[in-house]
Amino acid sequence: MDVSIAPLRAWDDFFPGSDRFARPDFRDISKWNNRVVSNLLYYQTNYLVVAALMVSVVGFLSPFNMILGGLVVVLVFTVFVWAAHNKDVLRRTKKQYPTAFVMVVMVASYFLISMFGGVMVFVFGITFPLLLMFIHASLRLRNLKNKVENKMEGIGLKRTPMGIVLDALEQQEENIGKFTEFISKVKE
Repeated sequence: MDVSIAPLRAWDDFFPGSDRFARPDFRDISKWNNRVVSNLLYYQTNYLVVAALMVSVVGFLSPFNMILGGLVVVLVFTVFVWAAHNKDVLRRTKKQYPTAFVMVVMVASYFLISMFGGVMVFVFGITFPLLLMFIHASLRLRNLKNKVENKMEGIGLKRTPMGIVLDALEQQEENIGKFTEFISKVKE
């Protein structure tokens, strides 16, 4: 299936006001994870625009270190995903603790980049946009349109870049049963 770019959501939907933001329930990790994954899929183009702006500013100020930092992160992420697909222990860990997996990738990238002296570029150009995405995805409440779009992505009716990354982290929904369960709830 072809990869399609998700539409840019309206900025007043992306930052609608405090009434559409709430602290996640830290006791229910699966519900929190579901909220983060749903928001990452739904607002992925908005996140890309915000991250691109931040990367552009940092890249303008220090282009060599930004390119180096980006290459290191992509290389480390690729190695970790490859290792997780070839080792069952890593695969289970990645699936159960996706945030820890991303943190390990970021820490490993940090240590590699620190050898080249580009730590501040790494922090402001790569880590800070990811942190902002995670905070927004954690706090933003979902709406019905968000849920429907994500179910379409989850059962394979649509493929987007964020969906591919979440597949690599094994965070996509795995069966159509969840989709039918969702439809039955909507009908009630």
